[in-house]
Amino acid sequence: MTTGTIRKESGEGGGSAAPDPYTPSARRLERERFKRARARRATAVAALSTLVTGAVLFVVITGSPGWQRTRETFFSAEYARMALPDVLDGLLLNLKLLAICGVCVLLLGMLLAIARTLRGPVFFPVRALATAYTDFFRGLPLIICLLMVVFGVPALRLQGVTNDPVVLGGAALVLTYSAYVAEVFRAGIESVHPSQRAAARSLGLSGAQTLRYVVLPQAVRRVVPPLLNDLVSLQKDTGLVSIAGAVDAVYAAQIIAGKYFNYTPYVVAGLVFVALTIPMTRFTDWVTARMDRRRAQGGTV
Repeated sequence: MTTGTIRKESGEGGGSAAPDPYTPSARRLERERFKRARARRATAVAALSTLVTGAVLFVVITGSPGWQRTRETFFSAEYARMALPDVLDGLLLNLKLLAICGVCVLLLGMLLAIARTLRGPVFFPVRALATAYTDFFRGLPLIICLLMVVFGVPALRLQGVTNDPVVLGGAALVLTYSAYVAEVFRAGIESVHPSQRAAARSLGLSGAQTLRYVVLPQAVRRVVPPLLNDLVSLQKDTGLVSIAGAVDAVYAAQIIAGKYFNYTPYVVAGLVFVALTIPMTRFTDWVTARMDRRRAQGGTV
């Protein structure tokens, strides 16, 4: 065999051979089959227990002596169809309050948190006022705050101050929720390690620049889940402005219930709020899980 023939044969057969496909071991296949079987069994048990629980509740509730009267009073399809359009019209007011009050709450809460974390003796009055505000409105029940603002402000007869129950009710919501949100922001600011401030100051950043570019971005990222929870609570509590006479979803249901002496409109309004709250809650859970995964992987500081 000549040298050329040897080179030709080595060139034809000496190329990079395709790697053998991965073949899982028998133990791994058995382990995966076991996991799938366990997942199917857990799903079946959960479904069965849910069905049994639902059946027991259905039998207990429908078998109670007053079920027929309760169904007519709280679960009437006729009154539900009658109330749904008015409840949805009133819901627009709740959504507007959520959007406007939510922005105001975040801004005021951030300012209060920054005021409470200012350093130096010269800022003591600011810290004291912010602390007093937070302690007072966190301790004051929301409904009492609403009553004081809605009925107390018009009684002052101040020039240029509105008597609109929607505006006054929204102001009461902002006063109360900004105190809670301020504590959330403050917890986020104080969770940033002091070495972050020290490193920023060593690079020549001023105190305000350190707060703006180093501390606040980290603090806000860390408190996104509790902030979303506060917004979910705010979405529900916008219905309390109905005590001031604002025609929202709750007050629209109250009008129909008072007219026909049937409480089905309240159930309709409650289900509408639940339908709004569940997506926000699931979004909050998703954001929380996502941030936990990133933090576990070192993606966020």
